Amino acid sequence: MTSEFDLIARYFTRPSPAALLGVGDDAALLQPAPGMVLAVSSDMLVSGRHFFADADPYALGHKTLAVNLSDLAAMGARPRWATLSLALPKVDEGWLEAFSAGFFDIAQRFNVDLVGGDTTSGPLNLSVTVIGEVPAQQALRRDGAKVGDEIWVSGELGGAALGLRYLQGKVNLSEPQAAACLQRLHQPQPRVALGMALRGVASAAIDVSDGLLADLGHVLQRSGLGAQLELALIPAATALDDSEVALACLLAGGDDYELCFTAHPDHAAGVFSAAASAGVSVSRIGVLTATPGCRVLAANGKSIEMKVRGYDHFG
Repeated sequence: MTSEFDLIARYFTRPSPAALLGVGDDAALLQPAPGMVLAVSSDMLVSGRHFFADADPYALGHKTLAVNLSDLAAMGARPRWATLSLALPKVDEGWLEAFSAGFFDIAQRFNVDLVGGDTTSGPLNLSVTVIGEVPAQQALRRDGAKVGDEIWVSGELGGAALGLRYLQGKVNLSEPQAAACLQRLHQPQPRVALGMALRGVASAAIDVSDGLLADLGHVLQRSGLGAQLELALIPAATALDDSEVALACLLAGGDDYELCFTAHPDHAAGVFSAAASAGVSVSRIGVLTATPGCRVLAANGKSIEMKVRGYDHFG
């Protein structure tokens, strides 16, 4: 019979050179670099809520860590360590092999050491805590935005949400469109290099996980501001058309894991330089205002009203 400790040793024990002590003891021992503070984030992915039960385990391993790395990217932090806790309905060694391969492939790409966690029996549930470093006083926070700052996003928005609707049978897509959208949904690319390059350039940042309007709303709330966005400037995934479904995916769909950030107009050159160094496109989509709320203006200058502004676990 395969024990919990057999599973950990076989699939989740790897060298952890960045830790003083990694997997195998009651706790890991970690030492931040001089002058650095720790950035810590946790996320949980639940079968049937965040992913389908038959999801490809390799892609799921990738996404389980990627969504946490995206949080560190939004703080301008460099990822260093992670813990992983799994609830498994049964021991499926083929599934575990593929899942751990996906997890460790992205971990290796971002130089993240897995230093601990837990395994138990139960409904499939994946929980990661990721720990990064950022120079003291240089973290990108949600409360640093100022009136007049410009609003930016990286990459394109809406593709992942459209991919989910495709899997749910709500939209029809061509084979190339479906492949592109499902890639965005299942294997998001955390913008770690961009977040680090925006230190000292951006005034506030957040990752787009629940939808542009919802996530930008968190920045507005913490900074006590409002925003005005121009729909025509928001970079849409190529598969999106001009339908109401596409508009909902673009503004409120979530799962893109792009960065939404703000910067003073004088820092525009610095934003483009940061994007170039990270190899990521960026788009200026609006401006912060003193008037509370977030207005999205269509090409005719009229405000667009959205009933749903983003994903809510309890909504």
